[in-house]
Amino acid sequence: MREFLVEITTTVPDGTSQDEVDRRRAAEAVRARELAATGNLARLWRPVGELRSIGVWRAADEAELHEKVLGTLPLRPWMTVTVTPLEPHPNDPGSH
Repeated sequence: MREFLVEITTTVPDGTSQDEVDRRRAAEAVRARELAATGNLARLWRPVGELRSIGVWRAADEAELHEKVLGTLPLRPWMTVTVTPLEPHPNDPGSH
């Protein structure tokens, strides 16, 4: 699988009930655990003081990442996503 740096900002639409937000967030946590178990979600961070996520995600290619991985997230309709394909760096200390 290829790796991708994915930046996600989630914006709840105006007028959305708190019950709907809570339901989707709970479902999002379950789906994230499932994607981690399959190897599609490798790491996930939240910058201090920000309501966005930065993660390393894996998929066969970018189309699969969007359709079969990120597209399955319950909060995806509310997300703005930036995807950067990654490749190994020859000086990566973790690759030795």
